[in-house]
Amino acid sequence: MTATATTVDEPDQLESQAAPASRAAGLARRLVPAAAATLSGVLLYVSFPPRTVSWLALPAFAVFAWVLRGRTWKASLGLGYLFGLGFLLPLLVWTGVEVGSGPWLALVAVEAVYIALVGAGITLVSRLPGWPLWAAAVWIAGEAARARAPFGGFPWGKIAFGQADGVFLPLAAVGGTPALGFGVVLCGFGLYEIVRLVVEGRRTRVVRRGAAVAALLSIVVPVAGALAARTLVSDKAEDGTATVAVIQGNVPRAGLEFNAQRRAVLDYHARETERLAAEVKAGKVAQPDFVLWPENSSDIDPFANADARMVIDTAAKAIGAPVSVGGVVERDGKLYNEQILWDPVEGAVDTYDKRQVQPFGEYLPMRSLLGAINKNWTTMVRQDFSRGTKAGVFTMDGAKVGLATCYEAAFDWAVRSTVTDGAQMISVPSNNATFDRSEMTYQQLAMSRVRAVEHSRTVTVPVTSGVSAVIMPDGKITHKTGMFVADSLVQKVPLRSSQTPATKLGILPEMALVLVAVGGLGWAVATTVRGRRDTGR
Repeated sequence: MTATATTVDEPDQLESQAAPASRAAGLARRLVPAAAATLSGVLLYVSFPPRTVSWLALPAFAVFAWVLRGRTWKASLGLGYLFGLGFLLPLLVWTGVEVGSGPWLALVAVEAVYIALVGAGITLVSRLPGWPLWAAAVWIAGEAARARAPFGGFPWGKIAFGQADGVFLPLAAVGGTPALGFGVVLCGFGLYEIVRLVVEGRRTRVVRRGAAVAALLSIVVPVAGALAARTLVSDKAEDGTATVAVIQGNVPRAGLEFNAQRRAVLDYHARETERLAAEVKAGKVAQPDFVLWPENSSDIDPFANADARMVIDTAAKAIGAPVSVGGVVERDGKLYNEQILWDPVEGAVDTYDKRQVQPFGEYLPMRSLLGAINKNWTTMVRQDFSRGTKAGVFTMDGAKVGLATCYEAAFDWAVRSTVTDGAQMISVPSNNATFDRSEMTYQQLAMSRVRAVEHSRTVTVPVTSGVSAVIMPDGKITHKTGMFVADSLVQKVPLRSSQTPATKLGILPEMALVLVAVGGLGWAVATTVRGRRDTGR
């Protein structure tokens, strides 16, 4: 009887032991993909500046592909969101330096939604033949949407902007940031597919040649295309050269408080310009043909304030060259973030008003709604900046200098329009002082390097507090300053007028990739619906 009792109880005992093991295995099945999605997002962040390991984007997307393939689209929404958080939370932490963690977390929460939707889309197209092509196009379609909405879009974090030091950079000259980003993502997904097929082949002893060829091409084509595109990258002067001076005057201290010391900032930039003039007079430095000051170098309106006008005029006369001054100007009751071309003889002769103004930084969307919720929120931006309507190209000592002010460098159209309007070089005047020593400065500098290659133009980056730089048309930095120091850079740079395919094609490569994404998603949905109908589900 004892033996019989033991026999009856054994299944119950084994079942009770198996239940916790089964629950643990189920938990692991859920946690491992979630952890992998988050960590691959972090890996993508690590591939961005100021680090110079852009190649890490490839394994980041390879792991992301492993996480998504075989999932339901609903599960992929969550996994895509985790990937977005892993990537964007550390990438955009600088947005909280200015106003606290609330806006930073809110921005990331919204932007990660786009990546969640992309994750679901990638899962859908991953069942198609040659899926890396469709999946990479879906990623670029997500970037295109993120760059346009809400509030005019937020392109920060485009894959292209992490590739200033990478082998794929010349693709920017072929089709702009969409082509560059597409090549990187396609290669990452192709890398995963090759590994998957190798593992599958070892297990089944069967090699699917079509899939293997498609995976191999996903890696070979972007790399070969980038190498071939190097012929489009040239530092050769086509319209002569210009000796340019970039002024970094520095600010009294970092943080929001520096805006209360607007006169000090103006004086600092005038003083550095006059110091440079003394070096020129002593024969230590070449005489510049023109001088570039940063954004907000004169937050005091020189058209309304005689003292500010006199300070700028004195500095321009000392250096004996036209100066592009970043000012805050009120005109007809409207506020503008303006670049002013200041001639040493005639004074102000031309202006450019920033066209892509920053939401929550230069204007406050939904002001009445936010004020109704919390009146203190409206004090972040007391008066909205108005938008300019025309591309900025200053003629400075015969050279055509295109202007893309700070935030505008992230937008494809804003930079391209200066080149199509005749710019022979580009300047990106910026003010990063409110972001202290965060990675923001280096991320923005990398954008300017990509723009240099995209349009085959010299790009100068005058910044109030650094890092200011001179960038050649091949994307290489030849001179740069430190952070929070007063300094100036003087260099002879090539002027160019030819247009790259990216400049000529404009938005067309991005539109083509969006259409590829839509076509792939349509095919995937139709295939899924047909399959369910055939099985009667």
